[in-house]
Amino acid sequence: MAVSSMQAVNVIGLTDSLDDVIAVLGESGVFHPDEVSNFYTDIRDFSHIPSKSSYAEPLANLKAALTRSKRKFPLVEVSDYNPSYEELIAQAEAIGTRIDTLLNEIGAAAAERDETAHYLSVAKHFFNLDVKIEQVIRMQYMKARFGKLPKDSLQKLEAYKNDSYVDFTVCSEDKTHCWGVYFAPVDEIGRIDKIFEGLYFEPTDLSGGYETPGEKVEEFQALLPQLEQKLSDAQHTLDAYLGENRDQICRCLSKLEELNLYTGIRSKALRHGNSFIIVGWLPTESMKEVKGRLLKIKSVELDFSDAKDEMDKHPPVKLKNCFLAKPFEFYTEMYGVPKYNEMDPTLFVAITYILIFGVMFADLGQGLCLSIVGWLMWKLKKMKIGKILLPCGISSMVFGTLFGSFFGFEHVLDPLFELFGCPKGTKPIEVMAPENTNTIILGAIGVGVVLLIVAMFLNVYSSIKQRNYGRALFSTSGVAGIIFYSALVFGLLAEMMLGLHVMTLPYILILVVLPFILIFFAEPLSKLVNGEKDWKPESWGGYIVENLFESIEVLLSYVTNTMSFLRVGAFVLVHAGMMLVVFVLAETAGAGSVAYWVIVVIGNILVMGLEALLVAIQVLRLEYYEMFSRFYSGEGREFKPVKLIHD
Repeated sequence: MAVSSMQAVNVIGLTDSLDDVIAVLGESGVFHPDEVSNFYTDIRDFSHIPSKSSYAEPLANLKAALTRSKRKFPLVEVSDYNPSYEELIAQAEAIGTRIDTLLNEIGAAAAERDETAHYLSVAKHFFNLDVKIEQVIRMQYMKARFGKLPKDSLQKLEAYKNDSYVDFTVCSEDKTHCWGVYFAPVDEIGRIDKIFEGLYFEPTDLSGGYETPGEKVEEFQALLPQLEQKLSDAQHTLDAYLGENRDQICRCLSKLEELNLYTGIRSKALRHGNSFIIVGWLPTESMKEVKGRLLKIKSVELDFSDAKDEMDKHPPVKLKNCFLAKPFEFYTEMYGVPKYNEMDPTLFVAITYILIFGVMFADLGQGLCLSIVGWLMWKLKKMKIGKILLPCGISSMVFGTLFGSFFGFEHVLDPLFELFGCPKGTKPIEVMAPENTNTIILGAIGVGVVLLIVAMFLNVYSSIKQRNYGRALFSTSGVAGIIFYSALVFGLLAEMMLGLHVMTLPYILILVVLPFILIFFAEPLSKLVNGEKDWKPESWGGYIVENLFESIEVLLSYVTNTMSFLRVGAFVLVHAGMMLVVFVLAETAGAGSVAYWVIVVIGNILVMGLEALLVAIQVLRLEYYEMFSRFYSGEGREFKPVKLIHD
């Protein structure tokens, strides 16, 4: 539970060296730029350096061309690829131009093919019409309209049988339409067009040559394969170019992305005369290497200081955890990263989340499936939640074995338990036995009490680490809170469950009343212990009245936080209950039948999906609201180095 050690760095040099400095800081992949105003209060004589990237437009053009090609080009490592600006821009323009040219050729070939295919699909409906269409269209005194008419509308032409110009000659037909032509004199064509328009006539363009439709169909049938081949050749040329030059395209794209990304460093730099200043943060383990490269640049001066001595500048935080806790940084970052001098809760989250999840989702078979799904989510989709589900599934398998549950079958593991001395037909924990219900519920509350006390101890540790001794001693989660809460829980447990009379007057006064009084006056006492001069409230009367109401909230928080862990026991029972329902439904279809096993399989899938989602959310709620609220603020600043993320 730690954060990486950080160093604040100030880089000062002549503006001629700015690009070299930016290159070193950017290539390091570990430099987090910061505002100069965060380090210096008086920057009136400083000015911003123009930070418009000369790489932005070439990069945008190249990415647009690659997007149109519908190919994916991953970002790759390019630390060994250092062309000059002119060479890189020329290469990017050449790649973009070549791709655009080939895409235009493909587009033209596709358009020609589609146009021919469309004309062919239309002309075939007039295949038997032995006239030259162009001559018909160019008639001087008569006008012809070729197209299709719905079959329902064809019957409606009977209403115009007395109009000699309303006549439709059918050439062919399909399931829904009749294809043909109608004629009308020039001075009547407008009126006839309106009639046919009302009958949903759709005109078709057959112009484009003096052949008959049959001749045109034969011509286009012979032409279409040639156009298909032309399109295929154009596509093959593009594929060949992209395949042969893939590595170079990836390197060019990655270098442009990298250099454009470095503009983020330039935008933070300020100029003073002929000099510049850049400030930021580096992990301590990377300081030596970066420092060595920067000192090779002439005119550059460096100043490093430990982040512990720069707390007023809010150092960024880089989480540093073991392999078990690493996936759970996802949950910590969702809530908020810790302050630099605050405890990292990730390991605590990892341990408690895995254990509580396993108890609430206890099933050997379903836990195995959950682990497999989590592994696939991470491997195939790189989903962070997948790496969390994997250990949670293993925990479910462990507790599922302890509870004797395998895909809802509650006694399939009984032979295993017999090997360890359990009587035949029994198991260590029979979840559905009525006599065990209270034990499970009380056990869940007991787990909650322990975790809350641990969270309070973590608050004491974190407060001391931040040198906030007042909070460590007097807060609701400080030493006073631990004594008050522990004394009440132990006292009530001893009186009600064990029959021991421990709630004596001295016990109550020393371990309950006195800690509560310290909590009540936590604010002035904390200020006093922390050495603040203005530690007294403006009005003691007002402070007491205000805190009387807050004290009720404090007491309720102890109760509600503890009772929230009832959900752990409840989900143990709910899981077993849901699977019991599945088996009751399955048995109605006949034990051992195909329908029985179909219901069991589908029921398991539904229970796994629904309960995995609910348990994941409920455990996270316990982490955030019941435990984090006791010791963690999450008000830190995430470490975000300027770094190209490779695919």
